[in-house]
Amino acid sequence: MSFLLQPSVPGGSPRPPKCSACSVSLTNATPPVCPADRFQRFTVFLSDAANSVSSPPIMPFTDFYNITLEHIDFMEDYRTWQNYGNSNRFSFCQFPFILSTVVKKAIIQKDSEQQMISQARLSLVSKVSRRQRVDMNLLFLNIKVRRAQLLSDSLDELMRKRCDLKKKLRVTFVGEAGLDMGGLTKEWFLLLVRQIFHTDYGMFSFMKDSRCHWFSSWKSDNYSEFQMVGTLMGLAVYNSIALDIHFPLYCYRKLLTPPTVPSDPNAFVGTATATLDDLQQVMPDLAHGLAELLSYEGNVEEDFYLTFQVFQEEMGVVKSYNLKPAGDKIPVTKQNRKEYVQLYIDFLLNKSIYKQFAAFYHGFHSVCASDALMLLRPEEVEMLVCGSPELDMSALQKAAQYEGYSKMDATVRFFWDVVLAFPLELQKKLLHFATGSDRVPVGGMADLNFKICKIDVPADWLPVSHTCFNQICLPPYRTRKELKHKLTIAISNAEGFGLE
Repeated sequence: MSFLLQPSVPGGSPRPPKCSACSVSLTNATPPVCPADRFQRFTVFLSDAANSVSSPPIMPFTDFYNITLEHIDFMEDYRTWQNYGNSNRFSFCQFPFILSTVVKKAIIQKDSEQQMISQARLSLVSKVSRRQRVDMNLLFLNIKVRRAQLLSDSLDELMRKRCDLKKKLRVTFVGEAGLDMGGLTKEWFLLLVRQIFHTDYGMFSFMKDSRCHWFSSWKSDNYSEFQMVGTLMGLAVYNSIALDIHFPLYCYRKLLTPPTVPSDPNAFVGTATATLDDLQQVMPDLAHGLAELLSYEGNVEEDFYLTFQVFQEEMGVVKSYNLKPAGDKIPVTKQNRKEYVQLYIDFLLNKSIYKQFAAFYHGFHSVCASDALMLLRPEEVEMLVCGSPELDMSALQKAAQYEGYSKMDATVRFFWDVVLAFPLELQKKLLHFATGSDRVPVGGMADLNFKICKIDVPADWLPVSHTCFNQICLPPYRTRKELKHKLTIAISNAEGFGLE
């Protein structure tokens, strides 16, 4: 790609990009005027567009990334793009598909930091101008909750402090001593997510076939709770905390529809066009059945005996919904079955949950309202929210820290011998046991600050973990076999056991 930055000069700054056809420098101050360069950039843009609409994609979208751009002043480039958009003033942000998730995360973090500083400054200036005593708590979004009333207290706090959402988050559990250095904040997120997504709570349904959560259409008595979940997810991105959330990719596409909140409060949001592939992510069995309906060569009307009416069970009661006016009287035929399938998919993924998702959308964007979201693909939003599924345990070993042990101690060597030999499924369980999530931050394993600690208990005890600090505590096991046995038991029964 001719418009990408060339390698940096040793001891100096990166050279500006040049056109391979005529060596015209493409700086932020000089709009690209070379026709050959413009044509090549347009060709790459079309290649990405063609790849995006292909199902499945021709190549992974990450193949378009150019890691050289991780070394430029991307915030200056981002500001140029904000000021000039897609005009002739060149910026790499005009071509977001070449920017890696690492760059986009850094842009969002810097943008978030600037918004945090701006919000805190406004609070301080307001106090000083009125000659009032300045309370340093004004610099933070202070969340105070009782463990026994975690959900209701969190909802009240977030609703009451909506003007402070873009300040640095700090969490306090009522009646407990301790300054939040990050651990309490992560614990708050972990506990909230576990309660909110529990099937008994009813906000989200766990789809066993797809192993993901989806919005409950019948949970419509309190939309503010869905707004809280969106706000929670936005705060996690804003404060660089990965959540153990399992939404289908289509959810993140809806979240970017549109990527910035419309100025019209009555505008529709979160209604992305849904396809059979999107339904496959959520309800694979139903998607398979609808695909069979579309390919059926017999008499559709007589053999399926369907109308443009669908049924849903809501709290034990079966309710009927017409997909179009008088749908219960319109038979599904070979001629109109495509319309039926499209309306059914749209009903399931959009219309039946519109108010729930709209509240969720506005909650997320109340925190993450940023032009930087326009740079992101749905897959990249998912990575920012809950991390990457790609595990590299060797990288975790290199980045690991130790307390009470050294990396040369026998127990530590046994641990890494066992973990590196684990199958992927057990490696994921280990990561979930130690950190509360089986995914990796966008910045890689090093960003976990993973620590192995020594615990002075008998060697027949199981390992324990402190998920709020990404720590695993190991007794002084004497053999590799003993460590493998105890560790496997602990990580395989981690839910509600051995976690703090």
